[in-house]
Amino acid sequence: MAKRLSNESPISDVLKEFIQANKLQGGMDKIDVQEAWKSLMGNGVNHYTKEVILKGSTLYVSLTSAVLREELSYGKQKIIQMINEELKKEVVTDVVLR
Repeated sequence: MAKRLSNESPISDVLKEFIQANKLQGGMDKIDVQEAWKSLMGNGVNHYTKEVILKGSTLYVSLTSAVLREELSYGKQKIIQMINEELKKEVVTDVVLR
């Protein structure tokens, strides 16, 4: 019977290497930002949110309520800060509300 090699690594390290080797970090960031938006904004805002798209470092959010869009426009910097804190890295630098 053949001996096994002893290159054991935690699955998290293996996944990180796989993501880096295949240049998948951009796609992972898009998914993470969408999930962060859903969890941070709550049901009230999510009810009026049509789509959340990350292009580069700009977050585009389509809303169905003009009143909500106006209210959120006053807190853009706070939204950026909250999302980046949730993701524990600097992903979003600007928010465009449509």
